[in-house]
Amino acid sequence: MNLGQKEWWSQFLADENGVLLDVRTEDEYNDGSIPNAINIDIYKGQGFIYKIEELDKSKNYYVYCAAGARSSQACGVMQQLGFENTYNLLGGFSNWEGPTK
Repeated sequence: MNLGQKEWWSQFLADENGVLLDVRTEDEYNDGSIPNAINIDIYKGQGFIYKIEELDKSKNYYVYCAAGARSSQACGVMQQLGFENTYNLLGGFSNWEGPTK
């Protein structure tokens, strides 16, 4: 599901089962990210799928990338793998106005 920044963040903050997932490259992640986000690079192909498969499918995943395209793709892959609740951040980290580290 695609959510705008305010809705995405407020829903995450209220979600005791929420997990932040950054699907950008490690370099992008190291240049700045949302605090407590897990980084799994979608460009790693099969490696991305292996890492995603290790995650708890009962959690709710709040997924972001730089602009919203890779995270949208990641949400689709995750749904095919059996994840029921994935939320894509529209506009991505490049438009992010919330906390960063």
